[in-house]
Amino acid sequence: MTSCVALIVAAGSGERFGGDRPKQYQDLGGRAVLHHTVGAFLRHAYVDAVQVVIQPGHRELYDAAIAGLDLPEPVAGGATRQESVRLGLERLAARDPVPDFVLIHDAARPLVSGATVQAVRDRLDEVPAAIAAVPVTDTLKRGTGGLVSGTVERAGLWRAQTPQGFRFGEILRAHRELAGAELTDDAAVAERAGLDVALVEGNVENLKVTNRDDLAQAAMLMNASIPSPPQDVRIGMGYDVHRFSAGDHVVLCGIKVPHEARLEGHSDADVGLHALTDAILGALAAGDIGSHFPPSDPQWRGADSALFLRHAVGMVRERGGVIAHADVTLICERPKIGPHREAMVARMAELLEIAPDRVSVKATTTERLGFTGRGEGIAAQAVATICLPGT
Repeated sequence: MTSCVALIVAAGSGERFGGDRPKQYQDLGGRAVLHHTVGAFLRHAYVDAVQVVIQPGHRELYDAAIAGLDLPEPVAGGATRQESVRLGLERLAARDPVPDFVLIHDAARPLVSGATVQAVRDRLDEVPAAIAAVPVTDTLKRGTGGLVSGTVERAGLWRAQTPQGFRFGEILRAHRELAGAELTDDAAVAERAGLDVALVEGNVENLKVTNRDDLAQAAMLMNASIPSPPQDVRIGMGYDVHRFSAGDHVVLCGIKVPHEARLEGHSDADVGLHALTDAILGALAAGDIGSHFPPSDPQWRGADSALFLRHAVGMVRERGGVIAHADVTLICERPKIGPHREAMVARMAELLEIAPDRVSVKATTTERLGFTGRGEGIAAQAVATICLPGT
């Protein structure tokens, strides 16, 4: 089975952008630009893992930007983009197994579409390298001293974007051989190494945030992609319970929480995500979590409950709908939920593909009454509001 890893290059200093932080850490719709970029690849079915390359001095900015995302330790970048990419590839070369394909993407392109990612990856089955690009449509002028000195023929010209995809072994070899060449992108490295590079038509909305005007345009495009509230508004409710057994942590709302016991279940027993998945399925009138992921099926043993929630979210998307709000209440005496609430909200917002201010996590006790009051387990209730296209 082939594997594909996304390598996100975020080691730039962002000097052209100005301000108190580089462009990849600027706010875009309540999250860092980098968060949106990484999320686009984490959610894609064709991408098995995401590795980020950063400037070592930006570690605190990086940690804040990717809060709630499950990523490996970042790679320390080099003095140039080319060197940073090579260092990232060397880290991937140490993986077991080594990936078959790599998609190299600029951190400052947060609006890359899933269709573009898929198109670039698909092309790698036929050629060793493929890049997203858009044909040049404007008339190009050559200037000298502030005056037009000629017109450039635009036929056959393309504007290169990312992701730029490669068969892993070949681009790693090319980067090693051409280290220090200071080429402007990875396609240039591949070309210099003699690799055929295919053009895959991308999307003009896959813009690179270089200055504040770009950031404002990205925000406008992101807001424009949010549909107006459809007519068919539905509300679903979910409930789940798991008992405690011997262990040292529990998983709640996608976050690992240290505890003197674990929750017992066929999967990771995340009562919060289970209840929320059932709430979404209920709003769709599509059964419950057990009908989609039977506990009798061994493939779900120990499974990350994020898989279940993503499935329910996908069902909403397939019907042209959106998730408007999610509210989860955890019912337990312990562990304490407050210290982990922010991380839980961030993780669920990522899985639901909505803003954190549309996600609520609360906790309550039963005043030591019942099984939760006796500390025998944890219960969760969830309410989900979804909007489907009206009939």
